[in-house]
Amino acid sequence: MDENGFIAHITEDGREQTVKDHLLGTAKRAEGFAAAFDAADAGFFAGVAHDIGKYSIQFQQRIRGGDRCDHSTAGAIECARRGADWAACAVMGHHSGLPDMGNLGDAPGKPTYFGRLKNGLQPGGIPDYAPYWCGDLPLPPVLAGWGQDAVTDSFLIRMLYSCLVDADFLDTEQFMLGDTGRGGYDELPALERRLIAYEVKEGWNEPKGDLNRKRSEILQACRDAGKLPRGLYTLTVPTGGGKTVASLAFALRHAIKNKMDRVIYIVPYTSIIEQNAQKFRDILGDNNVLEHHAGSLADMNENPTPEQRKKSLAAENWDAPVVVTTAVRFFEAMYANRSSKCRRLHNLANSVLIFDEAQMLPVEHLKPCVAAIAQLVKNFRATAVLCTATQPALNERFRPYGLAPAELCPGAAAMAGPFRRVTFRFAGQMDMDALAAELSSCKQALCIVNTRKQAAELFAALPGEGRYHLSTLMCPAHRRAVLDEIRGKLKAGEPCRVVSTSLVEAGVDVDFPAVYRERAGLDSILQAAGRCNREGKKSAEESVVTIFEGVEKTPPLFQANVRAAREALENGADPDAPEAVERYFRSLFDLRGEQSMDRCGVLDTFQYGIGGCALPFQTVAERFHLIANDTKTVYIPRGEGKALTERLLAGERSRALYRRAGQFSVSVYPQHFKDLAPALAPLDEDSAVLIDQELYSELTGLSLEADEGKALFG
Repeated sequence: MDENGFIAHITEDGREQTVKDHLLGTAKRAEGFAAAFDAADAGFFAGVAHDIGKYSIQFQQRIRGGDRCDHSTAGAIECARRGADWAACAVMGHHSGLPDMGNLGDAPGKPTYFGRLKNGLQPGGIPDYAPYWCGDLPLPPVLAGWGQDAVTDSFLIRMLYSCLVDADFLDTEQFMLGDTGRGGYDELPALERRLIAYEVKEGWNEPKGDLNRKRSEILQACRDAGKLPRGLYTLTVPTGGGKTVASLAFALRHAIKNKMDRVIYIVPYTSIIEQNAQKFRDILGDNNVLEHHAGSLADMNENPTPEQRKKSLAAENWDAPVVVTTAVRFFEAMYANRSSKCRRLHNLANSVLIFDEAQMLPVEHLKPCVAAIAQLVKNFRATAVLCTATQPALNERFRPYGLAPAELCPGAAAMAGPFRRVTFRFAGQMDMDALAAELSSCKQALCIVNTRKQAAELFAALPGEGRYHLSTLMCPAHRRAVLDEIRGKLKAGEPCRVVSTSLVEAGVDVDFPAVYRERAGLDSILQAAGRCNREGKKSAEESVVTIFEGVEKTPPLFQANVRAAREALENGADPDAPEAVERYFRSLFDLRGEQSMDRCGVLDTFQYGIGGCALPFQTVAERFHLIANDTKTVYIPRGEGKALTERLLAGERSRALYRRAGQFSVSVYPQHFKDLAPALAPLDEDSAVLIDQELYSELTGLSLEADEGKALFG
């Protein structure tokens, strides 16, 4: 059979794409993607090799309705024969995911790279492609950085894998479907012009008042810093200093000056994402901003509009000029092994990465997070900016990678005083009655406590008028509705006393004249303070943040944070003083210890292997979760959720349905799930629908045995 008779894809109307055309089309795309980190030849090599296995009679029968067959291992074998294990691993996993590499002693058939390679080399191990393939695979190029250390090698393989799988998807998509509506974005210079026009409209260029002048100075300093070369930077701007607009000004100018491709914002919570993404859309145009997190696709219709379809496609590979996503989605993709998560990674190369609220990087995963940022800066031509009002003392963490963060706006720290919006008050120990009495004397106040049990008890002790409760026992749709009602009460000046767990600290846009915070980590205290006099309409003296001691023992989850905060605030230091913040993070890191900063052992697992297995991509991907996922899901038939849960109970299953139903769900620990069993209709071992409506309160959410409630959303 002539090589042009071998088919890679057949459309419903009978059009055929040859294997040769698909290999070259994929190779050229992968070449372009990998050029972003100076590995164009490596991308082309992997692309040409990836579907060599389709040159087999078995696959040609398969594409016409025959049995499934392995077509990935053949290309891996040819790459390995040429000494390019880095390409072979990516090719082998381009459908099934990057495998654990294993070792040379692995038996044929073991589900590792070496096991599958040996299986493919033995007679009958894979379909025979050799008689039909012309053998025109070039010699592999030299891959810059390969062999330095195992962690770097793992990132190089994963980034090349990203180039390959995205190129493969896109070439197939274009042939099968034609124009799907991808792309069509404005160029970065046009986006910068829109930002400048917005600044003029909002009066940034002719500021009135001292605070606005300082914001304009910060903005201009960030834009001027845009001319700096690629690298690692910090942006330390006081709360209220306009860091969202200032960081965007830096990012766009920097990307243009350095011929970079896009700007990606990584933020800790969905609530912050929604605010930032909406602001960026208002400034830059909806078409140019991708908001990507679990909630952003929840409202996707099952028959999407062209614009919704375009957003969904952009979420697959992050090719938009401005992307806003969560730290969970970002870092889990950096250590993923499946094509669905990895295909977007190559678009991080040659991009500006803004880590908003950088102090919120989880300490238990700090080392792999720092390693990922360092790799992107050192080896993939990215610029990273750690952006916050309270820098988390990470300079020493980056030093082993030869990186030293430089501050973009050195003068901003000196402006903290004028931007101060609150006065801190230390009240000592307060029991529940004293706390309830003090809150009741306030017309409007927010109180944040450390456990859901305390929140429920304090809420019950408050007078009924104008009291509200927020916790993770309320489903997201319910919390949003309550927050909207709270904002209305605050704006109208009506009584509004809110009791919450720490979830309200996660960038939630509320503005109280008084805030009470149970003793916690300094980062939590400062986040809580951000809910007081948020809009700066009152003086700092009128806006008091009260830090109090609860009578109950500090939960284990908070103990190290509380101790570090005590050490940082010794001798009467102001909680928001830069030196106090630095002392806090240094103490916290010391108290937690080095081992606790890589809870899943990611870096050691890659560096030294595990059980004789080198580069265990699949094992690490299964282990690494920024948020512990040892919870079960209870769906609440409330409002729109009633119809959605009925569909789930009827057996309907789809990603779109689960996304929408997720807005009416509560995550609970396994013991709580077990305790609720008589009131649940199970869907599977990890999820169920609440059938006893009396167990869900419109005031406090799902009724459970109370437990510690510290929220992190992804």
